[in-house]
Amino acid sequence: MARASSRGGVRRKPEAEVGLDEQKSDIRPVQRGNLASDRGRALTQYLMEQVCAPSNLNRAYKRVKANKGSAGVDGMTVRELGDWLGTHKDVLIASLLDGSYRPQSVRGVQIPKPGGKGMRQLGIPTVVDRVVQQAILQVLNPLFDPTFSDSSFGFRPKRGAHTALKQASRYVAEGHVIVVDMDLAKFFDRVNHDILMARLAKRIGDKRLLCIIRRFLQAGLMQNGVCVRRQEGTPQGGPLSPLLANLLLDDLDKELERRGHKFCRYADDCNIYVRSQVAGERLSS
Repeated sequence: MARASSRGGVRRKPEAEVGLDEQKSDIRPVQRGNLASDRGRALTQYLMEQVCAPSNLNRAYKRVKANKGSAGVDGMTVRELGDWLGTHKDVLIASLLDGSYRPQSVRGVQIPKPGGKGMRQLGIPTVVDRVVQQAILQVLNPLFDPTFSDSSFGFRPKRGAHTALKQASRYVAEGHVIVVDMDLAKFFDRVNHDILMARLAKRIGDKRLLCIIRRFLQAGLMQNGVCVRRQEGTPQGGPLSPLLANLLLDDLDKELERRGHKFCRYADDCNIYVRSQVAGERLSS
């Protein structure tokens, strides 16, 4: 429910040589479609070649290693990841390119939400799956992020809590001193897979990539020794989850913009700024 309130010993290869050696990508020409949307999708028919580019995979590996984090269901640690990639890189790349790659289940972890608002469900992928997700994210982010709202700040390049606070301060300085706090409860747990995949398919023509993303969405969640298959939701914990959430929530952003609202959204938390208590209560109802 929205509410209104007032506010005034083993030598290892260097990272750059993790075994993801430079290889020639099999990038084929694409045909022009008759419509603008067809042309856009045609340009994205071979995104997996970009995902599997050695430079992209190396950058993904370094990012996962820098983020550290705990092991997934297979127990492999970030420290062990480099040696694994050095040995299995060819099989990994081949499975991504032919669309046969299958992610493992995620390890379920629950952590308290800030302010005592209950528990947040996390899903920790294996370190290998985190590399794959990060590599996909690095290719998709430049395609999707420029289309997102300027009032969206969560998990986006060069944006964050500080930039959200600056924009909120400007709204208040302009006289929008009443805040309607929208908390989209359980949003990550209720993401509809079919709707999300339909949004992705409008912009992505590479069916291999779409298939692998759906497998990530449907990967089982292992918790307390029980693996549960997921029919909806995208648990937080993997590199790709925030982008997918922003893609769905962009509809909310665009609707708020259409109505002329001043707002700041950070992931599934959204504050709308209005000038009067009456306006805030009307928006809350």
